[in-house]
Amino acid sequence: MCVVPDLSRMRRDYDRPALREEDLAPTWVEQFDRWFADAVAAELPEPNAVVVATADADGAPDARTVLLKGYDEYGFVFGTSYASTKGAELAVNPRAALVFPWHAMQRQVRVAGRVERIGETASDDLWYPRPRGAQLAAAASVQSTVVDSVHELVLRVRLLDEETAGGPVPRPASWGGYRVVPHRVEFWQGGADRLHDRLRFVRDDEEGGGWIVQRLAP
Repeated sequence: MCVVPDLSRMRRDYDRPALREEDLAPTWVEQFDRWFADAVAAELPEPNAVVVATADADGAPDARTVLLKGYDEYGFVFGTSYASTKGAELAVNPRAALVFPWHAMQRQVRVAGRVERIGETASDDLWYPRPRGAQLAAAASVQSTVVDSVHELVLRVRLLDEETAGGPVPRPASWGGYRVVPHRVEFWQGGADRLHDRLRFVRDDEEGGGWIVQRLAP
């Protein structure tokens, strides 16, 4: 018999160094550089895994994990099917929130902003480095749609593999990249006794689109 733990008592103490304003990088992208490098150096499993939250036209939320495929001062980039649930939601409500859940380092990075499609060439740059198997799976299936069985999917992949004869798998027109252009980026560092450090870069539209830093209560 499975013994269910007492969830009300499940917690851990945070003991990593604090995040203070004087330690923060001048820009959010430089601070993300630091923390992402730390996550890679710590050999976290899939440090570029990020939760992407979207909402439909009625405001009903949805979330899933994808792999970040690039970032710079303009935003965070990932690839997906435009025909997927998130693609449909972004078509009617082009905003998203991201969470990088680096639990082992007692850190999170939280992002919110508008979403735009990247160009065709940039989408090709995401598609063609993918493993051939991943290309076949993405091109042969219509993401998020109902299928009768896994055998149907396997057959579609096999047929596409035969059609392309081991050569490049063309990027489907329904697949491409999105960029989340942030208006806020929060760096969350776990603290002792729940006194977490939360420092947030916020775009100040009244000051020509510059950024200000705010400390948030935990």
